[in-house]
Amino acid sequence: MVLQGGRTYYGPKIGILMMRTRFPRIPGDPGNAATFPFPVSYRVVPDLFPAGRIPADADEILLQEFRQAALDLEADGCRAITTVCSFLAGFQRELAEAVRIPVFTSTLSLVPWASTLIGKGRPIGIFSDNAAMMNDDLFGRLGWSSADYPVTVSALPQDSEFHRVIIEDRPEGDVDLIRQEILTMTRKHMEEHPDTGAILLECANYAAFQKEIAAQAKVPVFSINQLILMMQDAVREKKEYWMERHGVTDQGRQGTVRDAERTPVERTEDGSTEKGTGDGAGGRGGNKSVKGAWL
Repeated sequence: MVLQGGRTYYGPKIGILMMRTRFPRIPGDPGNAATFPFPVSYRVVPDLFPAGRIPADADEILLQEFRQAALDLEADGCRAITTVCSFLAGFQRELAEAVRIPVFTSTLSLVPWASTLIGKGRPIGIFSDNAAMMNDDLFGRLGWSSADYPVTVSALPQDSEFHRVIIEDRPEGDVDLIRQEILTMTRKHMEEHPDTGAILLECANYAAFQKEIAAQAKVPVFSINQLILMMQDAVREKKEYWMERHGVTDQGRQGTVRDAERTPVERTEDGSTEKGTGDGAGGRGGNKSVKGAWL
């Protein structure tokens, strides 16, 4: 077997763009690699504006840095790119055009799809860390308008623990208090907008609390993590997917199946089925389980 190289490391299919930060990221946050059941690759852009000095051409500076970071992830073998920086949604088109692999910067791109699922008349709740930024200028960069899809926006106040820790980038904070703040926001949103059909977590840092939000709101809740999982499946090669699904190791097409106790079923010429006696795909019993089905 001939191996092909050309890169320093291998494995991750999903690349994640990040700004350098200090605040803690618990499992569930896309900035914590333990969130995912597969390897991901991070590319961290340094703090470009120390001491809060924002130049007039800040957008162009940011775009140049993140465009290069996206190119680096592509060169490292990633097959799709996302980000945990919600402001990069404004650069969706520019980043997607900079590389030849898919780029998805925000759950906001799911609004037309989610609206199709719940019915166009029902509003979609958007949970953001900056309600003022949720406007049609941003939505238009992602291909839709609030004139076509009704949305309602909620965000945590500036005096919240979330804002103090995450937005102000502090190295420690009270995660239980943050969780309670987010659930209070959720309850208030549903009281004010009881016809909400789904919620999108525009702020990636809310993703760690997705299950609690869904339990509180009792509507579907989508975070950037769902997009990452979907894209991971979308960009995997067919062989990779089949081998993972069936637990087969790549050893001369012989291997083991995680669910070895399952009985393989062979299809006969008349379309009926008969049970085999083997141990799994390529197993010792001689079943042609690759051609059959598993019950």
